[in-house]
Amino acid sequence: MSTRIGHIAANTFREAVRDRVLYNLIAFALLLSGAAILVGQISIDIERLVVINLGLTAVSLFGIVIAIFIGIGLVSKEIEKRTLYTVLSRPVRRWEFIVGKFFGLAGTLFVNTFLMAIGVFGALLYVSRHFQRADAWVLVALYFIILEFVIITALALLFSSFSSPLLSAVFAFALFVIGSFSEDLRGFAAIAHGVTHWLATGAAYLVPNFSALNVISSVAHQQPISGHLILYNTAYALIYATMALCGAVVIFEHRDLK
Repeated sequence: MSTRIGHIAANTFREAVRDRVLYNLIAFALLLSGAAILVGQISIDIERLVVINLGLTAVSLFGIVIAIFIGIGLVSKEIEKRTLYTVLSRPVRRWEFIVGKFFGLAGTLFVNTFLMAIGVFGALLYVSRHFQRADAWVLVALYFIILEFVIITALALLFSSFSSPLLSAVFAFALFVIGSFSEDLRGFAAIAHGVTHWLATGAAYLVPNFSALNVISSVAHQQPISGHLILYNTAYALIYATMALCGAVVIFEHRDLK
């Protein structure tokens, strides 16, 4: 079982790495990190803050785009090329196919985050001339960004298991935007009344809480991240991604592929 999932994950990783869009997005992220250096040069004593804000934001946004636009095609491309039927004709279960695709794309995003993080730290070293102890918190921010990718990858697979690529992209991106303002949504729910209160509360807890995973501003201002938040975000991301992945598996198991 684990061997079959591993083979699917490895094939997914190779296909994603070969994708021309992937390299373009990495190049843009690195270019944006370079732009952070230029902006930092014309700023007064805030070079480090500008580099961290722009650099980590670039890593997050481009990674989200990669996760969505590659994730939504993981199932549909296999169906269009009719390679899915070949895979499932072998002793491979449908849930193994979905889980393998998830781990393959998650591995791709991890590698890309590592490469883009090199660009961020390179820009940071360029403007600061040396690393500071507070720069270690940048690694925590990058870890939270990876957790974002894990959630959005699972959601992209969930939507692609029953919808078209276009609608899957719309759904995934909409959830990312709404989830980025989930704390504001919870604040609105707290002051709302009646049916509006319950609807806003339900929506606030249903969408992924990406705002809790965004600590870029805190890290840029050299504010430490508590261990409690790290544990909470890790557990939250794993549970949410697992639930989304289970939903994708259930839907794909009952989907008519004829």
